[in-house]
Amino acid sequence: MADGNGNHATAHTDDRIERGIRFVNADPQTVFDLLADPSRHPVIDGSGTVRAASEDRPDRLALGSKFGMSMKMGVPYSITNEVVEFDEPNLIAWRHTGHHVWRYRLRPVDGGTEVTEEFDWGVARVPLALKLTGVPKRNAKAIEATLDRLAAHFAADADTGTGSTE
Repeated sequence: MADGNGNHATAHTDDRIERGIRFVNADPQTVFDLLADPSRHPVIDGSGTVRAASEDRPDRLALGSKFGMSMKMGVPYSITNEVVEFDEPNLIAWRHTGHHVWRYRLRPVDGGTEVTEEFDWGVARVPLALKLTGVPKRNAKAIEATLDRLAAHFAADADTGTGSTE
């Protein structure tokens, strides 16, 4: 699909993006640093499925980085993700073989960061299968839980005055 200027746009619409927004008491770079470290993803995961990053992961993600995660949804499994969007400290997104995208948009606001987490299933290889199995609704709930955990993580840092992302 192309716009009036001949630029190509994706064929999905916003109704295939699950989204949540939360204020986080940390600057965008600090939040981005946590998101760009796959070993830290289990700390904020609200889905309950992320167990650990694989040992052969990069220490810090960049555009094109591939990183494996140990997961569990009923049974344990592993998945490899690739960073497909990267604009430090504003945007980071990754996908796996299903091509649906997990995206974080960071915007500086007074006193911290507005974090928008998105699950973009409009770009998936089989969006109908995702819809029929309830994946978007489950991920919408997981997004809310992840954003709660992310906000709580940095609120705890503010309470202790450490500013740490550990």
